[in-house]
Amino acid sequence: MKKLFPTLLQQQNREQGISLLLDISADLHYFDGHFPGAPVLAGVAQLDWAVQFSQQFLLGNRLVVSVEVLKFQQMVQPGCQLLLELDVQKADTSTFSYRCGERTMASGRLKWGPAVE
Repeated sequence: MKKLFPTLLQQQNREQGISLLLDISADLHYFDGHFPGAPVLAGVAQLDWAVQFSQQFLLGNRLVVSVEVLKFQQMVQPGCQLLLELDVQKADTSTFSYRCGERTMASGRLKWGPAVE
């Protein structure tokens, strides 16, 4: 069975958020058919992970109401270790960025609604 989430190798709490080191292995579901012979991690998967990890580690049971300044700068391929940095800017705003070494791979800002029950 293919995995839906990367393996979490390391986490570090920071003043405004958290840093997560993620192993992007070839057995992730998102590489199937995207693209044969040259697998690339879909941007929708990166956005989903940013939302889900933000909920899990920082914001709890809240829903995203909008996504802003979303940028995919570099293609993510299997075998990469991504550093995902999640930061809370205001009560209703957080940012995320994915880095592989010195290269920024993707980034964006998330606007959050109130907590849901």
